[in-house]
Amino acid sequence: SSKINLETQNAEAVAVLEDCADFPLAKTRSDIEGELEKGGLPECLDDDIIPNIGSEIGAEAQIRFLKAKLRVMQEELDSVLCECRKKDDENQNLKSRLKETEEEKTRLQRAVSLQQSQTEKYKMLSQEANKRSEGLQQEVTAREKVLK
Repeated sequence: SSKINLETQNAEAVAVLEDCADFPLAKTRSDIEGELEKGGLPECLDDDIIPNIGSEIGAEAQIRFLKAKLRVMQEELDSVLCECRKKDDENQNLKSRLKETEEEKTRLQRAVSLQQSQTEKYKMLSQEANKRSEGLQQEVTAREKVLK
């Protein structure tokens, strides 16, 4: 009687799944229970949730064991979710940097295009000036001949 009472007290000290209304594994648990009732769980479940000595321990101990295993799985899930959030943040940062880089590339391409058009413009002006200079040089040479 006292042993059962101690086990009951210990079991009450462990968080019960129904106590957590927003528990993320609650749906999974209910799905698994539904599959168990139908007998439709896959054969590939190698993970023996309760060790071989599970049949030798009491129901309360099994419940404590399962709750502890559930708590560990929840911690692992929380850890994975945290990593996912970090990766999502990193992806967002990289997307922002990519967008900024693409905007910078577009700005630089416009600047290069503007500079190329100005270079072409100055080339044309230079060629025209050279032609005028040659024409004026020929005119100077012709006038020098006339003066002599």
